[in-house]
Amino acid sequence: MRAYFLQNTENETRLELKDAPKPEPKAGQLLVRVRATALNRGELLRRGLTKPGPAKIGGTEGAGEVVDTGERVMGRLPGSFAEYALMDAPDAMPVPKRLSWEEAAAVPITYLVVYDMLIQQGGLKAGEWLLVTGASSGVGVAAVLAGKAVGAKVIGTSGSAAKIEKLKQLGLDVAINTRKPDFRDAVMQATGGKGVNLVVNNVGGSVFAETLRCLAYEGRHATVGYVDGSLKAEIDLEILHSQRLKLFGVSNKLRNGAQRGVTVDGFKRDWLPLFESGKLKPVIDRVYDFKDLPEAKARMEADAHLGKLVVRI
Repeated sequence: MRAYFLQNTENETRLELKDAPKPEPKAGQLLVRVRATALNRGELLRRGLTKPGPAKIGGTEGAGEVVDTGERVMGRLPGSFAEYALMDAPDAMPVPKRLSWEEAAAVPITYLVVYDMLIQQGGLKAGEWLLVTGASSGVGVAAVLAGKAVGAKVIGTSGSAAKIEKLKQLGLDVAINTRKPDFRDAVMQATGGKGVNLVVNNVGGSVFAETLRCLAYEGRHATVGYVDGSLKAEIDLEILHSQRLKLFGVSNKLRNGAQRGVTVDGFKRDWLPLFESGKLKPVIDRVYDFKDLPEAKARMEADAHLGKLVVRI
């Protein structure tokens, strides 16, 4: 089979198309004929934040057919930059009839992470305020759409005026055009001086202190990314304890299968019906053919996209 291998160096992630043997499923695994996969910033844009490692087949999510049964599935799919990949059975989710292969591939990792942030840990409720920094990223757009779908009021920041306009069209309630930590006043004005109930910080340490200042009493703060490359930030302990804030991180890196399974089960119960009804639908920036996967990576590196970059296999 054909597969794109990733090679991490000190400063970049390189792609190389090679022939590779078809993987052999073990007990509890499904062999999936991959029909589409999606790009994720955390895998492709290392920016020196992780150590170099040996080359391996890339990709973390996708959609396709189970070889033995023909079932249409989507989910966490390591090695999905290939014609075939292995999926752990507990990670498999049925593809809603409304979704194409490309749309299904844009759902799993992004929306599972957002479900974890907004619902499992964030406890977001209808009528509450949600602030999403870096709202034009894949996770950011999904957080905006999902927040609206559950009845929240959503504020988003982006450094691109053009992307801000597109986010407004997707239902963003309050749009703030900035890359700087200077949005608290606008947030407070929008919320009547109370602040937001939940923050999703996609940007990183450079805006962390500002996002804390935007929280309401008993607010919750999710840290999910650091596209600014800033892994350090000061914490105002006075705000933290007097406002009774909750700070949490979101990552699947150290979670085991059982822990991921809890999120998958909750997602299937609470959010899969939203995709089946059409109330939630992933936003795809562009779809690329398999041979053009390096072009998709270049578009991500240029931060030119809004929503997900998908590759058809």
